[in-house]
Amino acid sequence: MSLPLPLPPVTLQAARRRAGLAPGVPSPCISVCKMDAARGLCQGCFRTIDEIRAWSQSGDAAKLLVWQQVEARQLP
Repeated sequence: MSLPLPLPPVTLQAARRRAGLAPGVPSPCISVCKMDAARGLCQGCFRTIDEIRAWSQSGDAAKLLVWQQVEARQLP
C-alpha cells in the first residue's frame, strides 16, 4: 500500500501562474475541498470555512491578507 503523495505548497505565485492573465487576486483553491476538523482548515487551500465563504465578496487587500495566512499555515 503506497502513501498518498504530499500536495505541493499552495502559493500566491503558483495561483497567479494558474490564473494566467485573469485580473485580481486568484483564489488559493486547488480543488481538494475537504475540511480538517482538527485544524479547522481546508486540506487543499489551508483556508478556514469563514475565509472560503467570504472570498468572493472580499476586496483584493483582504484576499492578500488571507494569502499571507495560507502561506504561513504551511510552514513547519
